[in-house]
Amino acid sequence: MDKKVVTLQDISCFGKCSLTVALPVISAMGISCSIIPTAVLSTHTGGFTGYTFRDLTEDIQKISDHWKTCGITFDGIYTGYLGSCHQVDVVSDFIAQNRREGALVFIDPAMADNGVLYSGFDSAFVDSMRELCREADIVVPNITEASMLLNTEYKQSGYDEEYIRGMLRGLCALGPRRALITGVSLDSAHQGVMAYDSVDGEFRSYYSENIPDSFHGTGDVFAAVLFGALVLGKDIAAAMKLAVDFTVASIKATVGDSGHRYGVKFEKALPGLMRSLES
Repeated sequence: MDKKVVTLQDISCFGKCSLTVALPVISAMGISCSIIPTAVLSTHTGGFTGYTFRDLTEDIQKISDHWKTCGITFDGIYTGYLGSCHQVDVVSDFIAQNRREGALVFIDPAMADNGVLYSGFDSAFVDSMRELCREADIVVPNITEASMLLNTEYKQSGYDEEYIRGMLRGLCALGPRRALITGVSLDSAHQGVMAYDSVDGEFRSYYSENIPDSFHGTGDVFAAVLFGALVLGKDIAAAMKLAVDFTVASIKATVGDSGHRYGVKFEKALPGLMRSLES
């Protein structure tokens, strides 16, 4: 039976992040992907100024109510960037109302990077996101977000594997069965992800070459593939490999284009992703 999912995050009319990544990537994986835009922006926020922003929080419950009258259900719920404590609360209600047995609740607590919160967020937002993460089956922060969720020391570099393992255990202690941390680099030549399953007690990791260039939206690219793979029934190790390899392929398709400042060219990597799912 075909899988049906919904993702709740913002949409930029120009740029490659959040919904403009999640919808095409998840759809290319053969999954029916519904969306709830939490906000509409004229462009993404990285590298642009003067962008427009319209909050759509008050539409979320209305959409949910209509879907209920239609008997619409989902095999997975994926939340990305959320813009306020109130919006987090509304999304929490959506999950409670639409979660069904066996459905995957996947939370990307997108709120910080490189040791600092995104503009407009404060400690109260971190507290709200922490509560939302308790409802997840799997939570996928970067190192900055993990340290903030756990009120633990942030280390940009010079950490060891046990530092990441400790945070993974702490994240699962919040409630999720599984946790995964992105942007893990134990040496300068490699970067990847590490995951922990609190049920079997196993840690798993997958690394690829470290590409020094930085591009907006790569975390969203990774999360979309990881979520899709898990919904399709892939085990966490296979899902991690698929997501990392696709993200790296998307970055490689973009490197060298100095005028490309609105995300990675993930479209060029989609055929390879689809072939990987067929093998």
